[in-house]
Amino acid sequence: MGFPHPAAAHDRELLDAYSSVVVDVIEMMAPAVVKLEVGRQGSGSGFLFASDGLLATNSHVVHGASHVRVTFADGRTARGEVLGDDPDTDLAIVRVAGNHLPSVTFGDSSALRVGQIAIAIGNPYGFDCTVTAGVVSALGRSLRSRSGRLMDDVIQTDAALNPGNSGGPLVTSRGEVIGVNTAMIMPAQGLSFAIASNTARFVVSRLLRDGRIRRSYLGVAGSKAGVPRAVAHHLGLAVQSGVRVESVEPVSPASAAGVRTRDVIVAFGDRPIGGIDDLQRVLTEDAIGRATPLAVIRGVDRVSLVVVPWEDRRSDRD
Repeated sequence: MGFPHPAAAHDRELLDAYSSVVVDVIEMMAPAVVKLEVGRQGSGSGFLFASDGLLATNSHVVHGASHVRVTFADGRTARGEVLGDDPDTDLAIVRVAGNHLPSVTFGDSSALRVGQIAIAIGNPYGFDCTVTAGVVSALGRSLRSRSGRLMDDVIQTDAALNPGNSGGPLVTSRGEVIGVNTAMIMPAQGLSFAIASNTARFVVSRLLRDGRIRRSYLGVAGSKAGVPRAVAHHLGLAVQSGVRVESVEPVSPASAAGVRTRDVIVAFGDRPIGGIDDLQRVLTEDAIGRATPLAVIRGVDRVSLVVVPWEDRRSDRD
C-alpha cells in the first residue's frame, strides 16, 4: 500500500481551506441576497446594503418599473419601491419595508489585486440563491452600458455569471462586496464583469440624495473624427482626433458659446478630448454651471470658446 504524495496532501489542504472560505462567506452573505421580479420583464438579483431595507441591483433589472417583487433567502416576499435608477452605470436602488434585516457592506475596490478570490452570488434563471467562485482576472476594464455610455473601472472576473445573476454581489473572501455583477460575454468562456464597489457606493449615495445621477450637457450631436497629423502638430494638440459637431441644439450651452456645425472639439478645460467617450467623462455634476474653456478646430485654426454646461434634464422628459 502506497502513501499519499506530500504535494498531493498539501494540495488537498489548500483545497479544503479554499472550500472553507467560500462556505463561510456564503453563510454570511446569502441571507442578504434577494431575487427581484418585475412583471414580464423577468427576474434578477439584488442585495441589502442597509438593515432598514435598502438594496442595490442593476438598472436593467428594474428600469421602467416603480415597484418590484422581492423574495428573500428564507422564502418571504415583499413589495419593493424603486427609489433611483441610473442606466449609465447600470445601477439602481430599491427599498423594502423592514428593520434589522440582514445586510452586507461595500468594500474598497481600489484595494483589489488581480488573482484575489471573487465569489458571485445571485439567482440565475430564477433559481434560489446560487454561488460561483473564481478570481479577479483584470481591473480597470471599460464596458458599454445599455444606454450607450462607457462605464469605467469595471472588474473582470472568471466567476461564472448567468441570466438572473445580474444585480447580485461580487464578494471577497472576507465577505466584503467589491462589485455588483452586471454582465457576461456570451461567446467567451470565463469573461464576467462587475461594477466596482467604489463606483456603486458613489452612485447609491447620489440616488438616495437626488433619485438620479446629475450630469451636465452641451447640446451637441457629434461623432469621432481624426485631426490631420500636420494640423495636430501645428496646433500643438495632445490628441489626433476629436468630436466633430454634427448638429447644435438652437437653445443650448453649445449654441450660447458659439459652437458651430463641423467644429471639432479637442479639449474641455484642461482635458484633451479624443472622442465621444472622453467628452462624456468630463460632463459630470461638477461641470454644471461652471464656465469652462472649450477648444475646437475650425478649418485649420484652433478656436478658444467658453461654455457653461447645463444640468442634463433630458431623462426627465422620457
